[in-house]
Amino acid sequence: MVDVFSGRPLLTRDGHAVDPEEVLQNKIVGLYFSAGWCSPCRDFTPILCDFYSELLEGARPPAPFEVVFISSDRSPEEMVEYMHDMHGDWLALPFHDPYKHDLKKKYNITAIPKLVIVKQTGEVITDKGRKQIRERGLSCFQNWLEGADVFQNFSN
Repeated sequence: MVDVFSGRPLLTRDGHAVDPEEVLQNKIVGLYFSAGWCSPCRDFTPILCDFYSELLEGARPPAPFEVVFISSDRSPEEMVEYMHDMHGDWLALPFHDPYKHDLKKKYNITAIPKLVIVKQTGEVITDKGRKQIRERGLSCFQNWLEGADVFQNFSN
């Protein structure tokens, strides 16, 4: 995953730039393709927030998981507003980074919301993250861990 974002700073919810090599190392990553203007996105985002919070705050040690938001908002202001109003404390690709188009193409994003779960290499574990979270809740994370072939000592 570090390779996917190599050399591209990511943003925290409050706008600080972070190095993806530090914050994504040894983690399963959910690439969240979404936008504030999209009602299905606004419907799923609180569910993802709960899932994220339970994995990271409800587990000791915190689960090796991170979300990176790739915005389809119409402006940087809309993106920031959506992040502040609805998002968990996860990361985002900066609005003006043209790499978001490459990611949409690479992961075949034709509609939003879409949550693609990937290994460190960027290889897809599942492109049905949204459906799996809705249907199985936290239990789907263990399957993602097994699909990543790492972190076998983590249990939820």
